[in-house]
Amino acid sequence: MNIQTQINQGMTMLEQFAAVLDGAAKQACAVRQLSQQSPITLDDAYEIQRLSIEQRCARGERLTGFKLGFTSKAKQEQMGVSDLIWGRLTDAMVIHSGDEIDLSHYVHPRVEPEVAFILDKPLAGDVSREQAIAAVAWVMPALEVIDSRYRDFKFSHIDVVADNCSSTGYVLGPKTDLLSFMAERDLADLSMVMTADGEPVAQGRSSAILEDPINALIEAARCLGEYGESLKPGDVLLAGAATAAVALQPGQRIATKVQGLGVCGFSVKGQQA
Repeated sequence: MNIQTQINQGMTMLEQFAAVLDGAAKQACAVRQLSQQSPITLDDAYEIQRLSIEQRCARGERLTGFKLGFTSKAKQEQMGVSDLIWGRLTDAMVIHSGDEIDLSHYVHPRVEPEVAFILDKPLAGDVSREQAIAAVAWVMPALEVIDSRYRDFKFSHIDVVADNCSSTGYVLGPKTDLLSFMAERDLADLSMVMTADGEPVAQGRSSAILEDPINALIEAARCLGEYGESLKPGDVLLAGAATAAVALQPGQRIATKVQGLGVCGFSVKGQQA
């Protein structure tokens, strides 16, 4: 059955769009770009995102944090945009390091290397660098699996925000105390290498993430605050990709190594939907 025919006609347009995207994610099928169906604003897109994730939570998923998108020049060039965006993470998106994922659950699966934080204090609104650092307990290497639900992996800035910034899954590596790490190393100048079957497929530096991953904390607090959201103790923040995303293939073993922070990874099976 076409997802479009399953929508309750009593819904508002934004609720209908949220239901379409939720259904596309559940069924691993591509849908028409929202911006081609009706004019929607950035505020509309964030509301669609909220409504879509609300449906997941109603089914038992739990919010675990947030992700930033378009934080590296490589990513901006790949997607043809320049604006910072954000999406929500849930516990159903967790991929434990060493796990295997099935491509049949995805439409256009790609992966990118990241740095992640776990907070132990709230962070909201306009904050200083010192406040951002003080709010973090752990820093770690990470991978994000992204999967746009739009046809041909093509979308506007508005479309991708509505689709929860293509967020689908994330892997966290070993935890390192942030303050201890920064006492010995510069978080803004770490090499990051992503491999497939042991061969490098993407290489970058942590400086590609807003010049310094700490800036991702500052920007996340500001951007979330504009929509009445905030980072809370225990939240994960995916700071953004250091390289362009790489398409996943069956049988691969994917790993990323962030200098001084360690390694995380997963393997891939099946064929994409």
